[in-house]
Amino acid sequence: MRKFLVVLDDSRECLNAMRFAAFRAARTQGGVTILSVIPPEEFKYWTGVTDIMRAEARERIEAHFEVFAKWMRTGHGVEPDLVIREGEPVTEILAHIREDPEIGVLVLGAGSDKSGPGKLVTQLSKSSGSLPIPITIVPGEMSKERLEAIT
Repeated sequence: MRKFLVVLDDSRECLNAMRFAAFRAARTQGGVTILSVIPPEEFKYWTGVTDIMRAEARERIEAHFEVFAKWMRTGHGVEPDLVIREGEPVTEILAHIREDPEIGVLVLGAGSDKSGPGKLVTQLSKSSGSLPIPITIVPGEMSKERLEAIT
């Protein structure tokens, strides 16, 4: 089964990437893998504190995932997978793409403010010519209705 890989983070545009992935997966009988990366700078403390921070980060990610997973299950019949990795986001995204042969498309949300489309979109676009899969970049300001119409 072909899966859409979507990155879960705290950005507003993440929501449209999730919507796009769910709509496409439902229409193509595909799957969705939701990937969240915990950056290494969150763990620069003593071991005990680091373990607590790691557990709290995972709990936050799992809570966010459950909101999206419930919406995908009930509204679209899609059962997403959650993958949590630790490290540099771009490195971990690329590693996961290489490790999971079912990943067919990377879906990213693009920011619409003055700072540009976002760090992930900028960095991954630079290497898009050498990726083993296509990237779909979803505008963060696109309406839910428009997203549904084009998927």
